[in-house]
Amino acid sequence: MSLLIKNVRPWGKDSVDILIEDGFIARLEPNIQISNTPDSTIDAKNQLALPGLINAHAHLDKNLLGLPWHKNQVPGPRIRDFVDFERKFRQQNQISAETQSAKQIEASIKLGITHIRTHIDIDTEAGLKHFEGVMANKERYKHQMKLQTVAFPQSGMLIRPGTVELLEEAVKQGADCIGGLDPSIIDRDPVTHLDTIFDIADRHQVELDIHLHEPGELGAFSVELIIERCKTLSLQGKVTISHCFCLGQIDEGHLNSLIDGLLENQIAVMSLGSGTGNFPPLKKLYEAGVTLCSGTDGIRDTWGPHNSPDMLNRVQMLAYRSGFRKDEDIEMLLDIVTHSSAKVMKDADYGLSVGKQADLVILPGDTPAHAVVEQGNQRLVIKKGVIVADRAQLII
Repeated sequence: MSLLIKNVRPWGKDSVDILIEDGFIARLEPNIQISNTPDSTIDAKNQLALPGLINAHAHLDKNLLGLPWHKNQVPGPRIRDFVDFERKFRQQNQISAETQSAKQIEASIKLGITHIRTHIDIDTEAGLKHFEGVMANKERYKHQMKLQTVAFPQSGMLIRPGTVELLEEAVKQGADCIGGLDPSIIDRDPVTHLDTIFDIADRHQVELDIHLHEPGELGAFSVELIIERCKTLSLQGKVTISHCFCLGQIDEGHLNSLIDGLLENQIAVMSLGSGTGNFPPLKKLYEAGVTLCSGTDGIRDTWGPHNSPDMLNRVQMLAYRSGFRKDEDIEMLLDIVTHSSAKVMKDADYGLSVGKQADLVILPGDTPAHAVVEQGNQRLVIKKGVIVADRAQLII
């Protein structure tokens, strides 16, 4: 199949044409002329073209999209309170991970998101039920969405005997990554917690994506333990630390030391600007060369009514919380949710250049920063060279 897109501005630059053949960008230049008539031609009318947006940190199995409004009634402020309430709510209301994850995937496709990495709750009460539901949708939407899965011990791991075995079984059944969670605060044994998940990753040759909410020096201690194990097991480029609030809560000298360790071991950091406290200094990390990514986290779930599936909305939130007003800083954040996040997801075919897979979104805007602020739904979404959504309507 061939698709010719006329008069489009990649990343807001000069207008060109894009010829897509068999799912890849074959030519990208002004006024393309070809001898054979393409299967389809689109006049983009000088709109922007961005590479497909990437949600590198989602919880597809948790959302309550399309269900009656949920009034937040979590009884306490601790992560443990939210986790326990959520697990009980999902059981009592028989929330289907397959049904709910499909809703968020379809909402994401409409918004120009072509890649998602999702964490999936695995515990001794639900077993692999949530994982199996999301995996069914990984197959169902494989032509419209590149989906990576993380086997995630949301309820704790060592404190719930049997969870380790379930996590490893999920990896055997196709999970792309093994997850971890606050090894000091939740499991109260950071050495065993990290040794366990690194061992699973090493034996099964999968990546790690570790939730780290631990603050200040406690969180920095966990980062140091992660760096040590990454180096010892030669897992460079295979570890992501998600949230990692501590990087924004320690002194400059300690931060610089951790940055050196992250760079040496090619450890990525995921940040989405959530919460009310300090979060990683994204510009400092970006300019230092640390691989960064972002995502939506959980949206419309029992944790809270906030967050949107739209990654342009996430970029604006990050810019607001970071105090960024200049176009170049907003575009830096946009680069994080596109090219940098693609690096985290190991997609070597990603990008708006000849030879890359044709995953892109065409949308209004004078500049990329303008598109971030407008967040309109007039988006044409192309995945593997095929139109999958147009103006908030799915075409699948």
